[in-house]
Amino acid sequence: MKHLQCKTTAVALAIVTMLAGCASTGPAIKSAYPTLDGNQPLVIGHRGASGYLPEHTLASYKKAIEMGVDFIEPDLVVTKDGELVARHEPNITATTDVSTRPEFASRKTTRKVDGVAETGWFVTDFTLAELRTLRAKQANPARDPSFNNRFQIPTFREILDLAKTESARTGRTIGVYPETKHPTYHVDAGLQIEPRLLKMLAEYGYTKKDSPVIIQSFEVSNLKELRKLTGVRLVQLIDGDDVDAKGKVTLAAPFDKPYDFAVKKDSRTFPDMLTPKGLAEIKTYADGIGPWKPYLASAAQVIGPDGKPKDLNGDGKITDADRVVIAPTDVVKNAHAAGLFVHAYTFRNEAPGLVSDYKGDPKAEYRRFFELGVDGLFSDFPDTAVAARAGK
Repeated sequence: MKHLQCKTTAVALAIVTMLAGCASTGPAIKSAYPTLDGNQPLVIGHRGASGYLPEHTLASYKKAIEMGVDFIEPDLVVTKDGELVARHEPNITATTDVSTRPEFASRKTTRKVDGVAETGWFVTDFTLAELRTLRAKQANPARDPSFNNRFQIPTFREILDLAKTESARTGRTIGVYPETKHPTYHVDAGLQIEPRLLKMLAEYGYTKKDSPVIIQSFEVSNLKELRKLTGVRLVQLIDGDDVDAKGKVTLAAPFDKPYDFAVKKDSRTFPDMLTPKGLAEIKTYADGIGPWKPYLASAAQVIGPDGKPKDLNGDGKITDADRVVIAPTDVVKNAHAAGLFVHAYTFRNEAPGLVSDYKGDPKAEYRRFFELGVDGLFSDFPDTAVAARAGK
């Protein structure tokens, strides 16, 4: 009996050891995050920490880093003299003080961006030196304007340097997640983004899949060309116009399809790209997708007997706060099956944008999407995203 007991104990210890090994290296630990690779989802500072500071400024990016993001996201546009700078759009009317600057009054013009006529001031009509005289401002009227006119427009080089410096300071790798804004517009202006982007990334040694860089675009042709020229990760962005009463994404130009599809008279839309067939094609030139979050998990209005949506929170307005969540789609599952990671956008804290099920708690929305298996998400309020990911 004594020998049998020792043998049984030895077997038990072996089993415990084996299970401990599985827990530390195998699927058990990965199951905590139903992501493509089992790692925790990334938090991407959307235009920096744009919920707190004017977007696309070094101050905004640095605040996002201090809040614990894995990547900072600059939207890239090109100046008249060929420099890469960070602005959300070529039209800088809403994000700078240019409209108050009499020396640039004559630069106001109308240009077409993705087929839509816009009037204002455009980066492509300014040299870098001229842009550096402008100051950024808060574009969202619901957010704190007290930091207006304090910060310059940063160059992409400055953003790369910031990420490198902060990586050394914090001891963690801070990635950069540039978006090529309106590639067709820039080609038509004779200021193509991609060669400038690749040249600068090469200077920093960012040419491989494990480099701390991910390039994203709403268009397709430029991503296919980039796939031939670089090993860094590429992401196909997926847009939409609005969400109907039942929670379905609606389509209207220019948010219905990649603009290069529109130019080529390609009938496919963004939803077509999210079918298994569409995802398989994306996998031939990209590593992941960046869908607008209603494509993954949406919410519907509650329609009353009168046929009108109910004002669930009684504030006299119909907003996202009056919607209720509906069952998620299979997009994340299908993307993962195709070998594509999924980075969803955009997550914000403001109450009117939080559906009723979240009860005013933005962390509830993050938890919903983390449980769904997103591999990363873009947030205007990175501290909230990081806290939700940590279960706080």
